[in-house]
Amino acid sequence: MKIGIIGATGNAGLAILKEAVARKHEVTAIVRNQAKLKSELGGTEVQVIEKEVFDLTADDLKQFDVVVNAFATIPPKAYLHIDLAAKLIHLFRENEATRLFFIVGAGSLQTGADNHLLLEDLKQTPDSESWIAIPENQFKELEFLRMIDNVDWVAVSPGVTFQHGDAKPLIVGENHLLFNQNEESITSSGTLAVAILNEIEGAKYRQSRFTVIDD
Repeated sequence: MKIGIIGATGNAGLAILKEAVARKHEVTAIVRNQAKLKSELGGTEVQVIEKEVFDLTADDLKQFDVVVNAFATIPPKAYLHIDLAAKLIHLFRENEATRLFFIVGAGSLQTGADNHLLLEDLKQTPDSESWIAIPENQFKELEFLRMIDNVDWVAVSPGVTFQHGDAKPLIVGENHLLFNQNEESITSSGTLAVAILNEIEGAKYRQSRFTVIDD
């Protein structure tokens, strides 16, 4: 498949890129800084679109079977998660040829006996005011996506802790926060990448969200 990865130099994006290359897909990295990407990849060669994400056009992206949005930003600019989702949806309205894949964070997952949002727990974390805008806006991003019924989109949430690391055996769910047998909710970047490529190749979910953690 032809896969475009927005934010391919980030923790998630780079792992997705490497997994897609390993599976012999035709991969294009969509980045602001091509030099940074080359330093991360070593000798691996991939196609590159070097462009600011909000300058991307339909002509830039229509070549792909799947566009993976691994965009990341700082908390004061967290609203850009919603803005970028809206832009991508706008570009692909009534276009079933390209699938859009979003990473939406764990805050929107349900947890506890009362099925409350994890976001409510995160807000009670000490010093959360310094970073809570990210999960808040990713929750809003998912709520926006759930209103869209004429674009082929799918979203994925990691566990409570998302960290750099190789792929582990994985546990997959849908809208509830997952824990492994050690009562941990951790998703390694390699695990997330495997889950995303599995979904790209298998297309189990459509216009919905799933979640994955390390087993």
